[in-house]
Amino acid sequence: MQDARTRLEAILRERIAVLDGSWGVLIQREVKGEDAYRGERFKDHPRDVAGDPDLLNLTRPEVVLDIHRKYFAAGADIATTNTFTATSIGQADYALEEHAYEMNVAGARLARQAADEVGGFVAGSVGPLNVTLSLSPRVDDPAYRTHTFDQVREAYAEQMRGLAEGGVDFLLIETIFDTLNAKAAIAAALDEAPEIPLWISFTAIDRSGRNLSGQTVDAFWLSVEHANPFIVGVNCSLGATQMRPFVEDLARVAPTWVACHPNAGLPNEFGTHDEQPHDTSRALRAFAQDGLVNVVGGCCGTTPEHVKAITDATRGQTPRRVPERESATRLSGLEPFRIFPDATFVMIGERTNVTGSARFRRLIEAGDFQEAVEVALEQVRGGANILDVNMDADLLDSVQAMTMFLNLLATEPDVARIPIMVDSSRWSVVEAGLKCLQGKGVANSISLKEGEEPFLEQARRIRRYGAAAVVMAFDEQGQADTVERKVDICERAYKLLTEDGWDPEDIIFD
Repeated sequence: MQDARTRLEAILRERIAVLDGSWGVLIQREVKGEDAYRGERFKDHPRDVAGDPDLLNLTRPEVVLDIHRKYFAAGADIATTNTFTATSIGQADYALEEHAYEMNVAGARLARQAADEVGGFVAGSVGPLNVTLSLSPRVDDPAYRTHTFDQVREAYAEQMRGLAEGGVDFLLIETIFDTLNAKAAIAAALDEAPEIPLWISFTAIDRSGRNLSGQTVDAFWLSVEHANPFIVGVNCSLGATQMRPFVEDLARVAPTWVACHPNAGLPNEFGTHDEQPHDTSRALRAFAQDGLVNVVGGCCGTTPEHVKAITDATRGQTPRRVPERESATRLSGLEPFRIFPDATFVMIGERTNVTGSARFRRLIEAGDFQEAVEVALEQVRGGANILDVNMDADLLDSVQAMTMFLNLLATEPDVARIPIMVDSSRWSVVEAGLKCLQGKGVANSISLKEGEEPFLEQARRIRRYGAAAVVMAFDEQGQADTVERKVDICERAYKLLTEDGWDPEDIIFD
């Protein structure tokens, strides 16, 4: 795996690399009708399967292999596996969830075969789901979710295990319309395949530059940077011309390689894409000339003809220079929030805390969560930069209360705009809260009270969810009661965390 990364990095230092293009267009040309998808193996399957591209890895492998070869012949350096919807959740639509793992293994092996014929690379395609962790499908119940973070993580984990077995070089978490879904995918990747480099790609749903769950591309980057992605990018929804402002934003803030694989323009009234190869390639050539990209390719509507034109247009262009990582505490909700060295003080709203507001506690204990959201709105309108949420009360199911309240806050744009501090003396509540945050929040708190190993284990979990941490001046002997003890405990915690991989800017001492 390291060899593939090293080889691709050598290419990226010298030139702009090229990803392949769309699968849908070519599959629709080659595979028509229910029987063509079913093959012999699934001829008696009780559910319709036409339109399930991932099934073709099992029933029509020759079609999949031929598409890979066409893209490599057009100049692509990197193949994406035909596994965009190959999760148990995605395949449930066809009653094929039990075959998701096998689809990923087969899809990865087909891409591997084609890539090895020409010395190319394979990116395991991990697409979006048909469920969202940040939004409710029920208009009358905004706190409702069809799936939990752990269920989404496990669906992605199974997919990634299959892709790893099939031999992919990278995991491409792409077309991210909900950053919390992506954080579950990142957690799965860190758990299941930490040795495989990550490629993470954001999708802006329109020209506002936000994804479906409301995040800006800058806030998105802060939410996923804990994964240390090898490549980060923007893809789908838009054509290259409409996508440019968001690629510019990402190229400015991300201290890693940046990719862009746009659609062939905006969809027409029939949902298809009309942009011709010379149009897409001309726009991406401008990206290259302006130093915005390291990898280019195509998404919906693009073909091998598009990829050849993109390859020709970007050949000889100087790749983007990767910027230095900024030195600041970086948090996010739907929008970014940074604390620079010259900052004065940060306002943390404490009234959404059952121990800090009698009114808030009464509302939560009465189950009036919607009115409790008004308390959060008052805090934000009053100038809060971060919102502290605490549900530690004897009469509460704190995990359930934390989850419900944070799910509600995710649907209130004025509040969701700022970072959330998940505050509890119980680790189970802190972890439940972190599973609800699509942004980069803060876990409050951890300490050395139980010793170094439990401290580091909790810190690693916090980092896995992409959050900063408040560290209390406690150790095995209790709370620090002198200046010397405070300094010694905080110094020890700082050393443990930074030696374990934490960025100093993500450590907040109390």
